[in-house]
Amino acid sequence: MSQYVLRRLLIAIPSLLGISAVLFFVLALAPGDPFSELATNPNVPPEVQAALRAKFGLDDPIYLRYFHWLNAMLHGDWGFSFVSRMDVDRLILQRLPTTLFVIGSAQILALLIAIPVGVYAATKPYSLFDQIANTLAFVGFSLPTFFTGILFILIFSVTLDWLPFVYTTDIKATGIHWVFEMIRQAIMPVAVLGLFQAASMTRFVRSAMLDVIRLDYVTTARAKGLGQAKVIVKHVMRNAMIPVVTLIALQIPAVFGGAIVTEQIFRIPGIGSLLISSILSNDTPVVMAVTFVFACLVVLFNLIADVLYGWLDPRISLR
Repeated sequence: MSQYVLRRLLIAIPSLLGISAVLFFVLALAPGDPFSELATNPNVPPEVQAALRAKFGLDDPIYLRYFHWLNAMLHGDWGFSFVSRMDVDRLILQRLPTTLFVIGSAQILALLIAIPVGVYAATKPYSLFDQIANTLAFVGFSLPTFFTGILFILIFSVTLDWLPFVYTTDIKATGIHWVFEMIRQAIMPVAVLGLFQAASMTRFVRSAMLDVIRLDYVTTARAKGLGQAKVIVKHVMRNAMIPVVTLIALQIPAVFGGAIVTEQIFRIPGIGSLLISSILSNDTPVVMAVTFVFACLVVLFNLIADVLYGWLDPRISLR
């Protein structure tokens, strides 16, 4: 297993290098200048602007700038934010835990809904429960997150006044009250992302279960006298979860995309809102670092999915 993981990591290195090169050249060739704010500031002398441009190598050829950036990244220097006036790695580390908390909670919620609902719907195909679950799933993934987010705000914040619609990390309470306030403000963004993901996962889990439940070895297990619960859990679910793991891994980019929209709606100070504000202010070092972090997370989750394949299905060789 360790050799397999090592090989996958070695394969991931050229992938990340290619992604970083594409991102860097696209952003470098895009219109705009990271020093545009300084250029229009009369309080900054031209010689200071020229010295800063020389320091950060903005007038060097693109390929040299890329190699300088890559070398700095490998040494832990992610650049400097021209807008926030602080190191990019420090800026991202301030925002990343909030995004991972919201996305992680949403994924857990989606799995807690999708797996039991999809499994039970597959064991009772075309029943009333199955029809209701399918209808709600179709409605769930047909509605975009920005619509459900605004709808939740109108219902639970404006009309009922139950939940705050602005997410903040500066909560004045302490102890159990701090935990309670954190949960209250996270309910709506987590529910918006989690229900959207659960809708598509439910349909996929149901379809995967129906494909496996009709196979001959399942019929043989029942003929041997195994109970329905044991057949479903031990023989059907384990094989049916293989395509579901693939779906979850491939949905990670979509989850981060949805998180960007959700963070804008609920004013969550996460990495998604940082990316949007950096794009609007033409803060290229931050945009480059955030998109590269997204790429690393996608590669990581695909690696986790590959490892889980071997655990779920021993027929898959990890050698």
